Amino acid sequence: MPAALTATAINCSLSASGRASSSDAMLAVLTRHFEALDVKVGDPIRVAAHNVKWGVTSNEGEGDDWPQLRERILASDILIFGTPIWMGQPSSVAKLVMERMDAFLSETDDEGRMPSYSKVAVAAIVGNEDGAHNVSSQIFQALNDVGWTIPAVAACYWVGEAMGSTDFKDLKATPRKVTETAKMVAANASHLARLLKETPYPG
Repeated sequence: MPAALTATAINCSLSASGRASSSDAMLAVLTRHFEALDVKVGDPIRVAAHNVKWGVTSNEGEGDDWPQLRERILASDILIFGTPIWMGQPSSVAKLVMERMDAFLSETDDEGRMPSYSKVAVAAIVGNEDGAHNVSSQIFQALNDVGWTIPAVAACYWVGEAMGSTDFKDLKATPRKVTETAKMVAANASHLARLLKETPYPG
């Protein structure tokens, strides 16, 4: 019987409020496809709604919410990393999360494996300007540096018309290519995560 899998979705929107964002909408698309493959996806973590302090350790002291978020993220087999595009780049919140994960480099086990080893990461990216490839390249290089495994076809994204004003969350229907890509992302990530769960990296 295939190994049971879990995923944690993070939303790196700049907004701390609970109002629906386009990042939420893209995470929901991916969640549907992961759940169709029997991957249990928890409620998305809106990072900006928590007091995540700036820094490069796993605990930046009193009042830092990162330790509990880190625990939730690392308890899952798959990380769904959601971010909007701002000025052609990942959001500052996304960069904050990646910088906090820098601590993994010094948190290795006896085999030299970081806590993210044998865990898979994919991206959910939205924006109203061209920049999805640049954003995914920054995210995937950073996440791979700190131990995450990136599957084939790991990014599901949507970018609107140049200088347009339409948000992904306001579309009447999910574009066909986004749906097809989300299905592929979920299938590839689930397949790889199961293989790694059954046979982790040796280090």
